[in-house]
Amino acid sequence: MQLYHHPYSLDSQKVRIALEEKGIDYTSYHVNPLTGKNMNVDFFRKNPSAKLPVFQNGAHVIFRAIDIIQYLDRLAVHLSGEIPPVNTEVHQWMQKVDAWNPKMFTLTHTPVKYRTFVSKFIRRVLIARMAEAPDLASMYHVKLREAYEAEDKAKDPDIMQQSEEELNKLLDDVESQLNKTKYLAGDEFTPADSMFVPILARITLLDLNDEYISCRPRIVEYYTLVKQRPSYKVAIGKYFNGWKKYRTLFKTSFFLCVRTLFRKY
Repeated sequence: MQLYHHPYSLDSQKVRIALEEKGIDYTSYHVNPLTGKNMNVDFFRKNPSAKLPVFQNGAHVIFRAIDIIQYLDRLAVHLSGEIPPVNTEVHQWMQKVDAWNPKMFTLTHTPVKYRTFVSKFIRRVLIARMAEAPDLASMYHVKLREAYEAEDKAKDPDIMQQSEEELNKLLDDVESQLNKTKYLAGDEFTPADSMFVPILARITLLDLNDEYISCRPRIVEYYTLVKQRPSYKVAIGKYFNGWKKYRTLFKTSFFLCVRTLFRKY
C-alpha cells in the first residue's frame, strides 16, 4: 500500500492519522503541493486533479480523504475478521467535517505576499508542464485557470466570511457534542476524529487559536487529549509542534526561492 501525501496537506493528515490508528503499514511518498510536485507529469497522469492525498493498494487507487478512510475501515475489518456494529453517528460526523472546505480559509488567512509568491510559482510550474507534456496540456490548462480563480476568490471578503461562518458553525456543533462525549462519536477515538483533528491543527498553524479554539473549553480539552495520541505525533506533531513548524516552512520557502532564482520550474 502506498500513500502520496505531504505534511502541509490537511486531507493527508486525516488519512495518516487513520492509518496510524489502524496500525496499517504503508509506503510513504512526500509530494509537496506548495512546490508544484503534485503537478509533475508522472503524478499528474495518475491523478489529474493533482489533489492530495492519493492512496494506492495494488491496482486500487483512491483520491478523496473520506473515501480513503472508509476504505481503511473496511480493510481493517477484513484483516481482523471481526464485524463491528454499524455506527451511523461516526459516518454523520465524517460527512459534516468533510463538508467544510479549508482551502479558502487557509488562503485568506495567509499573508498576501506569501500567498502571491506561491501562486505565481505554481502558475509557472503549470506552464512548464504544458510544454513538457503536450498531451496533458488541456488538463494542465484547467489547473492553471483554477489557480487564477483561487487567487481572485481569496481577495473576496464575502467568500472569506462564508468560510469563517461555516467553520464557526462546525466548531459550535463539535463543542456541543463534546459536552456529552469524550470524542466526536462517543468515548472512543473513531475515524470521525481522524477527520476533525487536522482542522484544529490548521487553525493552530495559522495562529488563530484565540479566535476559534481557546473560546471553546470542551474543544480545548479535546485538543489537548488528542495531541497525546501517537497517531497525532506521527502525522502532525512531528512537523508542526513548536519550533518544528518553522523548520518545515523554511525548507519549503528556501526551495521556492532557489527555484525561482534559477527559473527551475
